[in-house]
Amino acid sequence: MNRLMIGALLLTAFGALNTQPAYEEETTAKEKTEEIARPLEKKDVYVPNPQLPDDINLNQIGQNVSDAKGELTLKAYKKVNETLNVGPIEVKVKEMKVMHATPDYSMIDFFHGYTHDEDFDIVKVNVEIKNNSDKKIKFSPVAFLETDRGEHLTWEDEIYLEELTGEIEGNGSKSGNIGFILNDGNIKGISVMSSDAVDDEGKVLAKGKSAEFAF
Repeated sequence: MNRLMIGALLLTAFGALNTQPAYEEETTAKEKTEEIARPLEKKDVYVPNPQLPDDINLNQIGQNVSDAKGELTLKAYKKVNETLNVGPIEVKVKEMKVMHATPDYSMIDFFHGYTHDEDFDIVKVNVEIKNNSDKKIKFSPVAFLETDRGEHLTWEDEIYLEELTGEIEGNGSKSGNIGFILNDGNIKGISVMSSDAVDDEGKVLAKGKSAEFAF
């Protein structure tokens, strides 16, 4: 548990360092009117990851998918749909996957920042985050992850890079994937710990929470 708390504290500091000031662009009255009239974009629009093939349809063990970014083969799958509440933040863990990845040669440079193996296993967690307050909150759904094989990973090891860590606008939401390369992909479960929920002034609104999920 001490390792989990260390991961959460690191993430809290990371979120504070990576805050970017908000800004507004100058617009004409006409542009403002058009912006108000334009329908809001849906927050849950699915966007494929730029580093890895789209695995959205992988739900049977042994299935694989390939594209210009490489190939993925599903090793384990679990529909979770469990919710973790951290103060004003609600994290819904929707599903988990373990996949064997063989990146295309064009993606090797990116993955060399994490491993020198040409193919490897990854664990991926799909989440949806909601901020139920009207304040901007700094938060990460996974500050630290541990497998049942004893492998420990932190936010610094995360490979999907879908901007789920950081600020969430008041009453806003985010959804996407968080993934890690595993040394041993033959796992039966994971435990995760979130960061603290921290407001725009650096006040901790709620301490991070941990949860366990089995395949």
